[in-house]
Amino acid sequence: MTRKGYCLELGTEEYGEIFTLQQELNQARRNEIIPDIVIFLEHHPCFTIGRRGGFDHILVSKAFLEEQGIKVYETDRGGDITYHGPGQLVCYPILDLTGFERDVHLYARRMEETLIRTLNTFGIAAGRKKEYPGVWVGSAKIAAEGIAVQHWVTMHGVALNISPDLNHFSFIIPCGISASSLGVTSMEKILGHTVDFAQVRKEMRHQLSEVMDLELEDVTLKNVKDMLEGACNE
Repeated sequence: MTRKGYCLELGTEEYGEIFTLQQELNQARRNEIIPDIVIFLEHHPCFTIGRRGGFDHILVSKAFLEEQGIKVYETDRGGDITYHGPGQLVCYPILDLTGFERDVHLYARRMEETLIRTLNTFGIAAGRKKEYPGVWVGSAKIAAEGIAVQHWVTMHGVALNISPDLNHFSFIIPCGISASSLGVTSMEKILGHTVDFAQVRKEMRHQLSEVMDLELEDVTLKNVKDMLEGACNE
């Protein structure tokens, strides 16, 4: 049976503010104040360090990062360190896994499947790589995955490289993978031409709806904040 939820499409947002929003939405979903909600956005340049990560995987100085305008955040998602920035499509589902067999591994595979199907519609054959999360094209990662689950409600999600500044990945050991044979790539690098960001976002939303069996209704950030504020006042 198809579940109904909300879709919040934002622009380029500061990571810390969206991290806080995710925490609030996760709590509201656990309390059944809101239905499932999926967020699509870009972030200002930043590195985020997951539960298995550390600052030792940053290869440049704090002063250099400040010069580049790249911030660093510690977060509670799974995984190591990764980069977010303009040109990268980020998807944060806040879903109650009670409706997905309470299987975190199945959920992760479904998120990867969403990415694989999205890339396929643009002519890119992508897949999984054993022992490495995310989605790959050959030996290069094109999409990262890092999730968290609290009381069976998800947070964080996936990030697809459409046209980010790939040089920024050289400032870290992405996802803790230091093997010289593995790298990072993007849709535009593979295809050799400009990719319509809005079209990729539309396609990923469609594929996510199909894979997760979700019917998503558009909602604004004001709508979301009003719902959260209303819940606090009850």
